[in-house]
Amino acid sequence: MPLLFPNRRKFRKDRRGRRTGKAISGSSVAFGDWGIQALEPAWITAHQIEACRTAMIRQLGRGGKLWIRIFPDKPVMKTPAETRMGGGKGNPEDWVAVVLPGRVMFELAGVDERRAKEVAEMVDHKLPIKTRLRRRLTLGGEE
Repeated sequence: MPLLFPNRRKFRKDRRGRRTGKAISGSSVAFGDWGIQALEPAWITAHQIEACRTAMIRQLGRGGKLWIRIFPDKPVMKTPAETRMGGGKGNPEDWVAVVLPGRVMFELAGVDERRAKEVAEMVDHKLPIKTRLRRRLTLGGEE
């Protein structure tokens, strides 16, 4: 079982849905000084989120703080290999977070720009999508 998944759900299975459009909510850096933003649509699995979390915690050390802004609340069904057609949808096998372009997935605080770039590059290797590092907007409006 993955590490992150919902405690309860109203329904066991979801439809697959669409990954079109851009993220409206969660597209700005809200908590930390730096944000890691998705540039492509994807399903990010609970295992990928956990791999990013452990890599970032190891890289940040004691000085930094980390926020995870995505949660895998969508079940993904899989039917067993070499199964005949029909017989239903299959059982929930994995949990994913639906990420649209522009979504800030992780936020960091308490680190300088060089360390933030290193962390963002490490996270980019762990994820199946392109990401970029965003700075928190200040009152002046510059990024």
